[in-house]
Formats: sequence, structure tokens, C-alpha cells
Amino acid sequence: MKKQLYIFIRTYLLFVVVFIIQKPLFMWYYHGLFTDANPADYLQVMLHGLPLDLSIAGYLSVIPALLQIVSLWLLPHFAQGARRVYFALISFVMATVFVSDMALYSYWGFRLDSTPLFYFFSSPKDALASEGIGIVIAGFAIMVVLTVLFYLLFFQCFAKEYRDMRIPLKRGRVSIVLLLVTAALFIPIRGGFSVSTMNISRAYFSEKMSLNHAAINPMFSLLESVSRESDFKNQYRFMEADKADALFQGMKDAGAADSIPQLFNQKRPNVVFIILESFMSKTMTSLKGLPDVAVNMDKFAEEGVLFTNFYANSFRTDRGLVAILSGYPAQPTTSIMKYPRKTENLPSIPRSLKANGYNLQYYYGGDANFTNMRSYLVSTGIKDIVSDKDFPITERLSKWGAHDHVVFNRMIADLLKEQKEPFMKILQTSSSHEPYEVPYHKLSNPYLNSVAYADSCLGRFIAQFKQTKWWKNSVVVLVPDHARRYPDNLSDFAVERYQIPLILIGGAVKQPTKVSVYASQIDLAATLLSQLQMKHDEFAFSKNIMNPASPHFAYFTFPNMFGMVTEDNAVVFNCEGNKVVSDTGRATGKNLEKGKAFLQKLYDDLAAR
Repeated sequence: MKKQLYIFIRTYLLFVVVFIIQKPLFMWYYHGLFTDANPADYLQVMLHGLPLDLSIAGYLSVIPALLQIVSLWLLPHFAQGARRVYFALISFVMATVFVSDMALYSYWGFRLDSTPLFYFFSSPKDALASEGIGIVIAGFAIMVVLTVLFYLLFFQCFAKEYRDMRIPLKRGRVSIVLLLVTAALFIPIRGGFSVSTMNISRAYFSEKMSLNHAAINPMFSLLESVSRESDFKNQYRFMEADKADALFQGMKDAGAADSIPQLFNQKRPNVVFIILESFMSKTMTSLKGLPDVAVNMDKFAEEGVLFTNFYANSFRTDRGLVAILSGYPAQPTTSIMKYPRKTENLPSIPRSLKANGYNLQYYYGGDANFTNMRSYLVSTGIKDIVSDKDFPITERLSKWGAHDHVVFNRMIADLLKEQKEPFMKILQTSSSHEPYEVPYHKLSNPYLNSVAYADSCLGRFIAQFKQTKWWKNSVVVLVPDHARRYPDNLSDFAVERYQIPLILIGGAVKQPTKVSVYASQIDLAATLLSQLQMKHDEFAFSKNIMNPASPHFAYFTFPNMFGMVTEDNAVVFNCEGNKVVSDTGRATGKNLEKGKAFLQKLYDDLAAR
């Protein structure tokens, strides 16, 4: 009896110890984030992360415990062999999660969740494109080494017990005891007997977000993320439905005002979208950012319509693309692009334009299947999609496929041919994505240099477009898919991390002007369709920026976080920690309940699709 209990307890504690050790290792690896951390901080991280460690260790201990019970009755050596196979598999899983989490945190700023699985299985090549080949190889090598080390740890701890294993005389009693203690794993798994079950917020204890993140068990984070993938109707229940409905009603687009400023000089201009990878306001002097980076964007800001308080809705392309083209807000726990059945019935700018006689075409230098992008684009009505396979191998020199200048050259070549007007063309750039390897050398910072390269490609394209006969009848929409953390120590919870430019230029634009109202990518749909004198009622979350009667606010999300910004209040709320991260402006607190209601209504809609 004692030996069997000893094996059970040791198995559980081994998992716990491994998870505890990972925390100081994580802090050591990202030592730049923890330069001011003292020994007490390390202890606090381990203590506050312990409930998650105990919970995931409980999950992982169930199968070995059941195999241990089986070994008491039949084929003991087979059952023990099965335990070894299980430990080998779980060692690989633990190593993979540990290494992936360490590698990705610097890019994403949150602990591992289901997002990389979506990216990897939709296109492994693109999922790995952000990293250099040397780093990828090193990562796999470390995974193999850790797998072996974890397995040897488990094997050595039980080697003697395996050799001396005997079927006990009172195996019925022993089995009952083991079943009871296995059932007791429910306690750490669930986190006790209270109404609240175990969740990531248990690890939050500090005002410093880096310490909270260090306390999170990445395996727990991943499992919790996967479990939330389809349970949308039960997520983000901040308030009663009636209250959420009432608050949301006040955030919806208003009816047509007496006078909405018209930005275009014609009713049905051609529409060209340039979706710029990872551009942000900080790269433009005209938006109080850095000089000599996006110099062409600065020039276009002076000759077109510049929106000075515009925000990205999220942090990744799959979220940003849907926000731009469908006016659909990004979700903190998932990406609607994962679900073709749901994206099929989303409204979209291309679909609305196609219904009004526009011809559609999409240009992208990478894999259009990445993150289910092709299925989404086709559902919007776009069938003519130019992607990496449409460029010769000699031109696919970027890790993402064809460099931006190659893609711009393809579109300008097509524009030099005869076109049926009106048309809508969309070009998505990719060169200013990690790892920022571009055929251009102007700035020492790799990210800023890649932005300067993409900007130079854009500038050359616009200069060529202006020489075509289509320019005088066209509106060019310049909008990033998302921003990024720049400088690298900028928090993902900082409002300025989501500020991006929006510029409208072209021969069909009436005159240069600046629009200062607060808005985000989801508002492009209602605004553009209104300017084109088309209905936009089906875009429930989109607002006409130019309508003075509409509410003006920007909304953005990050994994388990939302932000809402208006002229008088900017609030950022951490849903995991259930706490306000920042609340600034002359009307502090004004947007918190509205932001919660907006997110709750978004998940109502997501569940219903």
C-alpha cells in the first residue's frame, strides 16, 4: 500500500516541481523584463503560479494513476510499459510547449495559447517565417534535449519501483485507495470547492504585468485557450443581457445626419486598398512619430485625408483583415477566421461593392491559405486572388513569399492593362513582418528599416499609378493590418501600441483634410460605403466616422484584454486579472461599462453565427 501511494504522490509532485522550475528559467531567459526583480519577486511568481501548476499536474497525473491501478490486476509489466510510453509522450509535449512559449513570448507578449496551432496547421512555412532558420533549428534541438531530460527524470525516479514491482496481496483495498486519491485530483484540477473554477487570473498578483505573465503555467494557458475555442456564449458575461443591449444601442451607428461631409468628388470611384503590414503611427512624422521612416506616407498624409486618431482592432493580420473588410471586431480569445462557417455570413466591403458592379482582385505575396485567409476572401466575393504561387520561384525570395516591390510591380502591370470600371483591388504587403529581412538598407533598426522599405515600394507604386488613366477615378485606402510593439519595451496594454494611420488619397478625393475623431478599423466599412452612397446596415459594429451624429470611439483587443478610447477617456481592461490596467482622460471610468457591454455583445454575435 505505501509503495503504491508513494508512486502516485511522487508522480504528481514531479510534474509540480518541473512546472515550478520553469518560472525562474522563464524570468532568466527574459531577464531584460525583470532587471528590477528581487528574490521576493521570484518567490511571489512561483507561489502565485502554484495553483495553476497544481491543476495541470493533476490533469497529467490521472492517466499514470489509472495505469498504476491496472497494473495491480493484469499484465503489470505491460501497464508499467504503458506508463513509460505515456511519460515519453508527455515529456515531448512539455518540452514543445516550454520551448514554443519561450520563443513566441517576445513576439506576442502573452503566454502560449491556441493561436500558434491555428497558424501552424494552416501553413507551417508561414508560421515559422518569423524566425530565422538557425533559431528554428536551435529550437527543435532544445526540444529534443528537454524531451530526453524530462523522460530520464521520470524514468530514473521510478526505475527501482518498476524493478521491484509485485502484485500486493490486498490489491482490492489498494485499488480502492488509489481510485479515491485519483478522484481527489479533482480538487487541485478544479482549484477547490468554491463556485469559481481554476483560471489564469489566479496567477495575477502584481501591478507589473511581466510578473503576472511569468507566474502563468503555459500548459494551463494553452489548455484553457483550447477549451474556450467554441464556448462563445458563456464568455465575457459582465452584466445582464438587458443592460448590455441598452449600452450597446448607444454605441451603434446613428441614422444619417443632416449633413455628412463628402470626401469624394464622384459617386462610384475605383477603390484600391493597400493593407500595410505592421505600420504604426510612430513611424510617421505627421502623426507625431519618428522622422525619415515612412516618408511617403507622410507625403500622402499632406495630399489626402488623414485620420489622426485611428486605431487597429487587434495585433495579428487574421484579426485585422476581418476588421478592415467586414467591420467585425477582433476577439480576445479566438479569431473568427478559424471558422469558415461563421465568416461565410459576415458582411464585407468587397461583397457590397461587387453587388454594385465592382470587379474584385486581391494581391498578396505569401500563402493565401495561411490562417484560412483564402476561404475568408472567397466568402467576401473575391475569386481572383494573386498569391505566392503566381510568382516565379526566382521572385519568392522572402520568407513570406514575394517581397513587396514584386507584388506592387505585379499590380501596376495589371493596371497598365485595360480594366473594367469600377474596380476594387486589394494589396496586402508582408515584408515589414518579422524577421524584417528586406532588400533595402537605410535604417539600423530592422523593424524601422523594413517599414521604410515597404514605404518606398508604396511610394513608387503610387507614382506609377498616378500616370495611369485610372488615377483620376480612384480612391486609394492606406491602412495597416495592425501595429506592433515599438519600442520593444512598449507594453501590449499601452493605448499607443494600437495607434495606426489611415489615409485616403487618389484623384477621386476632393481635397486634403484631417479628421480627428476617434475610430478604428471596424469603422472603415460604414464610412466608405456611406461615401459611396451604399447601404451599410448589416455592419452592426461599424460606425460612419464622418457622421457627426454617430458615437465616436476606438475599440481594440489583445488576448483576454480590451481597450476603448474616446476623446475624454481611454480605458484598458485585463479580463484575465479582472482589473483595470489604465484609465486616463478627463472622464475616467466613462468607457469601462461600455467596453464590457461591447465585448459581451460581440460574443453574443459570434456564438449566434
